Amino acid sequence: MTTDEIRITLGWLAHATGGRVVTGNPEQVIGQITTDTRRLQSGDFFVALRGANFDGHTFVDEAFANGALGAMVDEGYDGTPSLGALVRVTDSTRGLQDVAHAVRILSKSRVIAITGSAGKTTTKEVIADFASTNFSVVKNKGNLNNHIGLPISLLQLREKPDVAVVELGMNHAGEIRRLVEISQPDVRVWTNVGDAHLGFFSSLEEIARAKAEILEGAKPSSLLVCNADDSRVMQHIQSFPGKIVTFGTAKRATVRATDIEDRGLNGTRARLVTPMGECNIQTPLLGHGNLSNLLAATAVALELGVELNNIVAKATEFHALDRRGVVHRTPNGVILIDDSYNSSPFAFQSVLDVIAHDTTADRKIAVIGEMLELGERAIRLHEECGQLIASAGLNSIFTVGGVPARALATAAISSGMSPDSVTYVENSKQAADLIAKFVRPGDLVLVKGSRGISTDLVADRILRQN
Repeated sequence: MTTDEIRITLGWLAHATGGRVVTGNPEQVIGQITTDTRRLQSGDFFVALRGANFDGHTFVDEAFANGALGAMVDEGYDGTPSLGALVRVTDSTRGLQDVAHAVRILSKSRVIAITGSAGKTTTKEVIADFASTNFSVVKNKGNLNNHIGLPISLLQLREKPDVAVVELGMNHAGEIRRLVEISQPDVRVWTNVGDAHLGFFSSLEEIARAKAEILEGAKPSSLLVCNADDSRVMQHIQSFPGKIVTFGTAKRATVRATDIEDRGLNGTRARLVTPMGECNIQTPLLGHGNLSNLLAATAVALELGVELNNIVAKATEFHALDRRGVVHRTPNGVILIDDSYNSSPFAFQSVLDVIAHDTTADRKIAVIGEMLELGERAIRLHEECGQLIASAGLNSIFTVGGVPARALATAAISSGMSPDSVTYVENSKQAADLIAKFVRPGDLVLVKGSRGISTDLVADRILRQN
């Protein structure tokens, strides 16, 4: 623990959670707070969470055996460990959230929270990169953005960084509201409204209303950075009590891109118009969706006081995150776009546009995994994507998954693709076996799909064999 780090005692933790110290000295200072016994170190404090498919209370004894100083348990725990301290709360998940909120308030760090249907993680990473020019910054690791991941991320604020950048994820109404209560953001960023998780909502308007929960609890001192190009976003911001800064290509946008040049696999170049001046900006990130993410991050960074020339320099250096549109050029002359981390029709159309505009490849091939969590609209949305593929100039496609993936393949053929150029398979292992024999030097291959379809197996096979 550093001298400036927030000091947490058992008594403070019990007070923050509305719990009680059952065993142990209330003045005892604890180390890191963790929910995972596999990563626990001596002196750490273990929080036993209950979930639909797990119960951390079964690992309390293991946590103490591994050196835990104490544990937080809920009222349903009936053990009496003798190796460490015990704090009992009504609900351990709520307790973790309450501790994270208390740390957030004590830290006095400036918290930037991001929501949206697409681009959250990239926007988070770019904001953190830009802000690091002027400030000490922490961010949530990976996509720890739900009711458990966000509190774990906020516990980093014990170090009292200047800025924390976090994502707020959701797939049901009310979830963003709770995450806003926990994080109490100073800056709220709303990237867009799309069809990700449409299976949990009746319409895009319902998704917009759920995302709009990021506006709740705002004060006159709060800042909102939002997408001027997204009409569903703009419909919800009129009553926001704080400062509103917009980004996009619309003339009304505070931070705006003009003269956009799509450079295909080399990224995007544009003229950047801001209240701080105008300049040219270039990024290796692919597509207009990533340009929007870059504009959002620029708007935030300018409000933080980062100089425009530093933003431009950082934008040139920033590269795509792992499996989120990374361009690999193999020794055998194959170009792979690995976008296998996740997918939705909204995100798929953006990356398909990049492929469609490429003029360098001998053949353009797409391996398309089923897009999950689309509910009763899944077949129709996959069919629409199949129709788009037929007009994108692809030479061959492989679709992977269940009935919706088959529907995409059928729609692509119905819309003009040759049946010989369309292959449907049930799983990514089959797709990897086929693509390994099919790909040759000079090919451009896009691999994209929802995480549950595991299209990363296909991307990895291409890289291993080329």
